[in-house]
Amino acid sequence: MALKTVKQLLEHAAQERYIVGAFNVCNLESLGAVLDAARQENAPVILQMSMGARKYVPSVPAFVSLMKRMAEETPVPVALNHDHCPTPEAAMEAISWGFSGAMFDGSHLPCEENIRLTRALADWAHERGAGIEAELGRLPGFEDEVFAEHAAFTDPAMAARFVEETGCDSLAVSVGTSHGGVIADGPLPLDFDVLARIHAALPGYPLVLHGAASLPAELIEDVNHVGGKVPFMRNCSETDIARTGQFGVCKANMDVDNFLCFTREVRRVLRDTPDKYDPRVYLRPAREAFSAEVRHKMRNVCGCAGKNWL
Repeated sequence: MALKTVKQLLEHAAQERYIVGAFNVCNLESLGAVLDAARQENAPVILQMSMGARKYVPSVPAFVSLMKRMAEETPVPVALNHDHCPTPEAAMEAISWGFSGAMFDGSHLPCEENIRLTRALADWAHERGAGIEAELGRLPGFEDEVFAEHAAFTDPAMAARFVEETGCDSLAVSVGTSHGGVIADGPLPLDFDVLARIHAALPGYPLVLHGAASLPAELIEDVNHVGGKVPFMRNCSETDIARTGQFGVCKANMDVDNFLCFTREVRRVLRDTPDKYDPRVYLRPAREAFSAEVRHKMRNVCGCAGKNWL
């Protein structure tokens, strides 16, 4: 049985100084792609569901059961985490479905309210063997139902106080990444000074990066070449994301690049073979492209390839 808790995966990543990739899935294609990549790279992985995926799948409990069943058949450490729960109640519901971790996003709240709600939620989750990821600071951009116009970097001193007072198991920090990318002339700069100070204030503690896809211009060009009209958004470079593993980052959420690869292949196949109508004809190469991109992230960005500790 390869199904593990999020806490177990992050503890090993912290000890070995690598990043576990966390990938949102919403159907059998994306789920199969991520697990196939983890199997081929012999890498631990975190399967995530977003609030948008909750609205998309026909039955969330049934899909969670499928996630767990397929994870158990994959010979690497796999954990299930629910991303960006806007309320404690949404996080509690996720844990009741079988997620071993949930992210409560109280970053839009006044700090004291974020602390109070996260503390109560963490106590509740710990009684049930689950973990809670919290967020301090704010990332710009869109992701499903999450939006912020401007960034607010995480304050290192407040981060230490927040973790101590809430008992949260991991902390998502704002140090330069964005949700879904923003309009910019080049890759966004990560503030390694802020990240280093957060790491120094919380030595050995697992930090999390949201918005860790890089949106390479050539990937967007490929999508648009086969009929897409994706705007040229930018995010932090893969080189910078990879470097964050030296500063306590143990989990990185990276989805948009995978979605772009999937969309590129669907568009390419439909363009090149307009007589085909069987979904399997265009979904198979799309799933394979999704998996290939996840493998690239595991091997060249997260450094988690070959870190199978089962």
